[in-house]
Amino acid sequence: MTERWNTYESFHIVLGDKKVADIVITNHAKIRWSDRVENEKTGFEDIADFMWQCLKQGRIEPYYRNEEDVYLIDDDLVFVAEFAALDKETDLAGNPLHKMIVVTFLGRMSETIELRDLKSYYSWLRHSRRMTLIKNSRKRK
Repeated sequence: MTERWNTYESFHIVLGDKKVADIVITNHAKIRWSDRVENEKTGFEDIADFMWQCLKQGRIEPYYRNEEDVYLIDDDLVFVAEFAALDKETDLAGNPLHKMIVVTFLGRMSETIELRDLKSYYSWLRHSRRMTLIKNSRKRK
């Protein structure tokens, strides 16, 4: 739901305890979007428009209850976002407004089953990379 008390307040959408007034798509997120999510609409504006629509419709929720960096869209699309306070931008009560920086898109749980449990997925990735490094170091000796 959008919150706007009058014409003097900046437009923002509440997500958890943040009041999102701007969305920034990183270059890495744009690349991951075209690789893992969408092949047609891959521009920064396309992705930001999609994110705004999802925010307005309340389709974004945290992946974990206590953490604020991984989010789900429609219980399927997993993405990582960071938040930064906007300079000189506050709501009428003086609370800071935030920009949501979309860091990366991890993919869709419906397509990549491993995304259903991120903690075990990341520990598996770390283990497989570590084993690859160990195997490569043995070859060099």
